[in-house]
Amino acid sequence: MRKVVGVLGFILGAYLIVRAIAEPFVIDMSDPATYRNDWGGPSLAGVVAVHSGPGLIAAALMIWALMRRRSRLSR
Repeated sequence: MRKVVGVLGFILGAYLIVRAIAEPFVIDMSDPATYRNDWGGPSLAGVVAVHSGPGLIAAALMIWALMRRRSRLSR
């Protein structure tokens, strides 16, 4: 069961990372009308934080988990 949760967590994390990478290309940063009604709007900083922040956190947690696993296996 623990492995299933880990795999599902990595799939969710990968989705959040891809979404974080794609977000700057999806919105037109020079036109506030394209992101005004998005979550985190009406400011560009809020929209980028809400849409890309979880991807950054997921990437950090995935790297931490992989490093922890690698150090556990090398003992």
